[in-house]
Amino acid sequence: MRKVKEMQMKLGEVNIDEIEFDLRSRDEIPQLLLGLQHIWCTPELREQVFGILEKIIPEGVSPDTGRPGMGLWKVLVLGTLRLNCNWDYDKVQEMANQHSTLRQMLGHAFMDQSYQYPIQTIKDNVRLLKPEVLDEINQVVVKAGHTLVKKNLEAGLKGRCDSFVVETDVHFPTDINLLLDAMRKVIILTARLCSAYGIDGWRQSSHNLNKTKKLYRRAQKLKASNSQDAAKKAKQREIIKAAYVSYLEVAQEFIVRAQASIAALRQRGCSDELQLLHIEGYIQHAQRQIDQIKRRVLLGEVIPHNEKVFSVFEEHTEWISKGKAGVPQELGLKVCIVEDQYRFILHHRVMEQETDDQIAVSITHEAKQRFADLNSCSYDKGFHNATNRTALETILDRVVLPKKGKLSQHDKEREHSPEFMQARRRHSGVESAINAVENHGLDRCLDHGLEGFKRYVALAVVARNMQVLGRILQQKELKRLKKRQPHYRLAA
Repeated sequence: MRKVKEMQMKLGEVNIDEIEFDLRSRDEIPQLLLGLQHIWCTPELREQVFGILEKIIPEGVSPDTGRPGMGLWKVLVLGTLRLNCNWDYDKVQEMANQHSTLRQMLGHAFMDQSYQYPIQTIKDNVRLLKPEVLDEINQVVVKAGHTLVKKNLEAGLKGRCDSFVVETDVHFPTDINLLLDAMRKVIILTARLCSAYGIDGWRQSSHNLNKTKKLYRRAQKLKASNSQDAAKKAKQREIIKAAYVSYLEVAQEFIVRAQASIAALRQRGCSDELQLLHIEGYIQHAQRQIDQIKRRVLLGEVIPHNEKVFSVFEEHTEWISKGKAGVPQELGLKVCIVEDQYRFILHHRVMEQETDDQIAVSITHEAKQRFADLNSCSYDKGFHNATNRTALETILDRVVLPKKGKLSQHDKEREHSPEFMQARRRHSGVESAINAVENHGLDRCLDHGLEGFKRYVALAVVARNMQVLGRILQQKELKRLKKRQPHYRLAA
């Protein structure tokens, strides 16, 4: 049984539309909760959001019978709070259990501390939110914000499009530490299953892991000689090769033993086939790394970039070099956003092995489908190619896309027109939106897997737009109070 929210109020519970906030606070929590309160207090918006949230309920689950689950309104509140405040789940749990205003928003009485949120319950429920569901909620939130800020409802939206890197939660990759990651999981998981099914051979798994790690450390610390003596250089190279060979031999030995143990586990009727597949996946990672280390160290080959994997656990991680000063590389995925002139993020896209110029047309088309009054958009030179401007001009009334390389006379006239130059000056404002979402959760993705990455990004966008909506409501209420009470000090 799972409901959007329990409509029957409890003794001492404060209705959500009666919750009061400190309007002079500059913290993100009151602003986010104000945005959520506006969604709740506007019947049309509430019905739309609740209808969307019901899509995350698994098929066959009755809303009226069975064990009560967390209300979907609570899932949305805690999910957006986690991303907007850039918290981990431990912090979310603490605030959900102790923050009085937040507990009122979650539907608890002011002094009621009888229900405490377990951390695993929060994790399991927030993970129910899907990227496509969050995209629909985002459209509702943005349209709600537009009704508050657009003085002329017929006025079009002016977009600004740019991309940035969201890092995955991984360490800096080298071929030998990726092999250690894979071997660590192979040894631990195989030993655990063998112990459960009474299969011998892994009693000293901790010792085996330490042995592998010592050989890795030895290979890691060895450096090529800087001596001018060719003999010394050759001797050091042989020492390095010997250390690598020892490391690879031990790793290969444990892989063979793990494969034999997997065969024995299947003969014993091991029911945990998923765990066996996980072990086999890590074995494949280890074998790939062994092959690449042999080719690089022993055979002197240069490993092609497209053959490299940059994380054993987050396989979608890409090595991205954007040419920023002091940032030689970033490990993660690029995310492209389209922001309007009111600071709302209209649309976003996680880019998998894609460049800016490859998605310029598609992301604009998707944003236009969601917001039909989007009539212009600005881009930087990275989005330009031979056909993009022509394709974008069929979608938008005005396209501000500077051309790469030498300009023709026609291009000079176009890019030096007052409208084009004004839009180019305003385009840098999208960096403010990027900085805002990075400060509110999108600097590094803490969720696992590609699906978790997409959910994390989508939830961050919804949370940011909800905060922008709350900020608008906060400023409107402050101005109203200022008119009624001239001495009421506005927030700085």
